[in-house]
Amino acid sequence: MARTLVVVNQKGGVGKTTTAVNLGACLALAGRKVLLVDLDPQGNATSGLGIDKSSVGAQSGGPPSIYDVLVDEAPIASAIQQTEVPGLAVTPANLDLAGAEVELMTRLAREHCLKECLAPLKPDYDFVLIDTPPSLGLLTLNALVAADEAVVPIQCEYYALEGVSQLMRTVDLVSRRLNPALRVGLVIMTMYDNRVRLSQQVVDEVRRVFGDRVSATLVPRNVRLSEAPSHGRPIALYDPRARGAVAYRHIAQEVISHV
Repeated sequence: MARTLVVVNQKGGVGKTTTAVNLGACLALAGRKVLLVDLDPQGNATSGLGIDKSSVGAQSGGPPSIYDVLVDEAPIASAIQQTEVPGLAVTPANLDLAGAEVELMTRLAREHCLKECLAPLKPDYDFVLIDTPPSLGLLTLNALVAADEAVVPIQCEYYALEGVSQLMRTVDLVSRRLNPALRVGLVIMTMYDNRVRLSQQVVDEVRRVFGDRVSATLVPRNVRLSEAPSHGRPIALYDPRARGAVAYRHIAQEVISHV
């Protein structure tokens, strides 16, 4: 039965999609069967895995996107596409998804739509990863309700903890009212620069707040990691020896050991 992990932080630019794509790829390369659900209307996880997001969705005449699954109730199995990484599949997203929050607003039990869609697939995967938009709207709420654990990327910068307290309140509220199983499973420090003292200060502060929930591995600032999405490949395929690739392999092992 799949363990569902939601990669979440309402602050943009913290490495959510980078984490979702590369953690998913490394888990798959470690022999796990992984489904990545792209729940961000920007569709960066989709394009980062080599899928043309303009070619998906009923409105474009292509295979279903996650929008078609949530709004038009297309079978989620019909939206799954295999990627270049053996064992890693994705349900793609594009800008159509931006309208989903409005269209789902009148739906009964609207917070549970994604959970209900994913339920038939859970026996088929070891991990389901959900990439979320940089907001705490209805899409992110659906992801939190569907998840077993939250994976929170935090960048090693001055405003790192800004907004995290609001996220923690939201996680706590969801766990009390909608999803009792939900908890913060892993905090991942991203964009770490060992040449800058501030980076280590931020890591120390986050570890003071979250304790042993912080990953032992720090994701470094890495040019190759930034280049990989433009080539439609996770770093594990684009440059397996890059520092970013090594970091996400270690984090994948932490996740596997934790589960």
